This record gives sequence, C-alpha cells and structure tokens, in this order.
Amino acid sequence: MTVELRPWRPADAAALQLAAATTPDLHLQLGGADLGTVASCREFIHRVLLVDRSDVRNFAIAVDREAVGNVGLSNIERQHDTGWAHYWVAAQHQRRGLATQGLNAVALWAFQDVGLYRLELGHRVNNRSSCAVATRAGFASEGVERCKLRYGHERFDVELHARLVPDPTPDVPLLPVLHH
Repeated sequence: MTVELRPWRPADAAALQLAAATTPDLHLQLGGADLGTVASCREFIHRVLLVDRSDVRNFAIAVDREAVGNVGLSNIERQHDTGWAHYWVAAQHQRRGLATQGLNAVALWAFQDVGLYRLELGHRVNNRSSCAVATRAGFASEGVERCKLRYGHERFDVELHARLVPDPTPDVPLLPVLHH
C-alpha cells in the first residue's frame, strides 16, 4: 500500500463523491458543498481544493493513488506566520492513522518550507476522533470556544488546538509530501 500527500486532481472527482456519500457530516465540514455528482465534485476540486494562493494549500491523502482524504492549511498569514490546519478522511479509511500522519507531515512542511511559526485547528467537542488526531499530531489543547460553529440550527462548542515550531515533534510516521 502506497500512501502519500499530493495535489488534488480533477480526476479525483469520483473518489470525492464516494467520500461525501459515505462519510457522515463531510458535507458540513466542507461548507455544505454540493458533492452529489462527479461534475459538482470536479467543480469543488477546481474551486476549493486546487486554489493556488499564498494563504491556502490542500493536499489529497492518496492511498494507492486514490484520494481518500484531505489535509490542508488556510488563513496562512505572514505578519505573524500563522495558519489554520484542517483534515478529513473518508469513512472507509478512518482509524488507520492517515489523518494523524498527514497532519504531522503538513505541519512540518509548514514550519520548515513555508516558514510558519504557529498552526491552529479546531474541532467540535463531540468529535473525539478529531481530537485524537490533533493530539497525536502534536497539537496541544488551548481551550474551548463556546458555540463557535453552527450546522443548521444547532451550535457546537469547539476545542482549539495549536502547534508551535519549538513544540516537540511527535513520534508519528510522516507521509511523503508531493508538491505541485
């Protein structure tokens, strides 16, 4: 099995559609995007996952060349050298350490290649799996932001995590990062 982080491709649309269809809440995490057809997934890949801006970067988590998840950075801000990390893995590939390994690899890439100093991320407090990923990837908990997220009519508290350059690097395997 070959696992790597690589740029998204338009050809990943069918894999994204499958992930959206089989992974509860993924559409909410992706901003309510319409991911019901291959065409809408291809458009989402072009519009969101392939954006080439200095403040956003997404990597497909690919298993044997098939996209099964995403690890990315957004809100990359150069004055303070910070960024916001995010990740997801399709349901059928969860609990294999892919998100943790991908997040750790992207964090090291952000620190070493991009020059960031602080990475933050947040998860709903009821999402224990996401908390475990963040913690295993070296992101320390910094507290809870009350009622920060709203999905439909329901609000959720969010636990904030951060990892800094001087923090210890976790003993987690690194996925190779292939660049654009």
